[in-house]
Order: sequence, then C-alpha cells, then structure tokens
Amino acid sequence: MHDHAPSGGIRDAGNRRLLATALALTVTVMLVQIVGAILSGSLALLADAAHMFTDAAALVVALVATAIAARPADDRRTFGYQRAEVLGALANGVILIVLCAWVGVEAVQRLFTPAEAEVEGGLMLVVATVGIVANAVSMWLLSRAQKRSINMRGAYLEVLGDLVGSIAVIVAAIVIVTTGFTQADALASLLIAVLIVPRAIGLLREVVVVLTESAPVGVHVAEIREHLRGADGVVDVHDVHVWQLTRGAPVFSAHVIVDDAALTDGRAAAILASLQTCLADHFDVEHSTFQLEPAGHVEHDSRHA
Repeated sequence: MHDHAPSGGIRDAGNRRLLATALALTVTVMLVQIVGAILSGSLALLADAAHMFTDAAALVVALVATAIAARPADDRRTFGYQRAEVLGALANGVILIVLCAWVGVEAVQRLFTPAEAEVEGGLMLVVATVGIVANAVSMWLLSRAQKRSINMRGAYLEVLGDLVGSIAVIVAAIVIVTTGFTQADALASLLIAVLIVPRAIGLLREVVVVLTESAPVGVHVAEIREHLRGADGVVDVHDVHVWQLTRGAPVFSAHVIVDDAALTDGRAAAILASLQTCLADHFDVEHSTFQLEPAGHVEHDSRHA
C-alpha cells in the first residue's frame, strides 16, 4: 500500500508543492483557452475552459486539505488530520459527477441546436495542443503521489479529465477543419462524460470505504489473523479491527491471547515486537496496537467476535 519507488526526483516533492504546480499549470491553460475561445469562436474551447476552472477549484480544495492534513496530532485529534485528505477527495468526486452532468446536458443541447457561428479550427487546434501538453506534465508530476494519497488521487483524476478534454477538443478541431461538422463539439463532450463518470464513482467508493472504517481493499483480515496465530507464544487472536485513515495509512488493532509462560518469563515484549514486525513486513501495516492477554482471560464485553 505504500510507494517504494526510488525518491529524489521532482515527482517525489511534497504533496502541497505538487498540487501547487499542477494548479499553476491548470490556471495558465484555462486562461489560454478562454482567450483562444474568444479569438476562434470555439464553444468547445470555452467548455473545456469551464472544465479547467472546475478542476482548478478542485485542486484548490485538495491543496487546502493537504495543508490541514499535515498538522500534527493533538489530545483531541489523536490521529492527526489525515482524514482531511479524504474529505478533499470526497469534494473532488462530487465535483467530477456534477461536471459530467453539466457536460452531458450541454452536449445534448448542442447536438440538436448546433452553433451557427463560424469556428476557427486551426486556432482551436493550437490552443488544445497547448492544453494537452500541460495536462500531460501535470499528470506525470502527480502520478507517483496519487499512489500514496487518496486526496492526491482525486487531484490526479481531475487532471486526467482535463487531458481527455484536450484530446477530445483536438479531435473535434480536426473534424471541423476538414469537414465543417460543428456537432463534433457535442460528441466530444459526451465522450468526456462517459470516460470520467466511472473514475469519479470509483473515487467516491474508495472514500466510502475509508469513512465507514471498512478494511482497505486488498487486505484480508482472515489471512492476517491466521498469520499472527502462527507466531511463537500466541494461542489465539480475536477482536481484530483493520481500517485506514487515508490511502496508504492502514491501522490495525487486535487482542492476542498468549500462553501463560510467555507472560511470566518476560517474553511479552519480544512477542509484541514480533507481531508488529510481522504486520509491517508482510502486510505493510505500520500502525498496529495489540492487547496481550493470558490464556485464562475472560472478556467483559462479549459483543466482539
């Protein structure tokens, strides 16, 4: 669940720096597209500029969430503010869904009422090419960080939507230049919506997993339990809980029954260390809490299995 790629490159910069760079690129391209739309008369460029504006706002949300998440833990928020990243991802997912609905409505309207104004396809193509280059750079910058943070993944998907939009505008521009078929704008917009919706739903599903404190995807509790039961001195494992604060930050807790001799001969500390090392090495869980219990211990709360 962690990214073990070598560090040191520009893509290994802090999340806030990466988001700020992507935001600067997005805003720059958005301004270029607005100017290009005015000069060329292209509705597709104007729609893509609106797309970029929405994505810029989402990147701002992600940037603020990352800044909040970096705050240290305190006595009230003992796990810190890492969940702020999840809230940022939730906002990004909702923005993507709303954007797709808007694009779909606009596309249908344009199919039935195509714009009568002439479009300068050549200029439209040049501006869209600038957009696709900038979006490709942003995606490259965020590609490594999005594997570590659900919030960064939300920002990555925003930029991906921009990239798809730029490709669609380029194709539409080529069609308009070669055939004069202005409804290509509407078809390109529908394609953007179709490609973005599944990714947005996937992001929201991941947010739900975190907020409901479900076990992270790919983590098999039964497998972990059986692995821990095989540790030296362990009799049984129960009350197992696995959840995550955000992507790449799994948390584990369990009650571990050990043989009485292990508690009397001073091996408790060694057992605890071996259990934590086991989780870190085999299941990539860095934060784990164990309650060691003697074999004859009776639970006061029988609600937990």
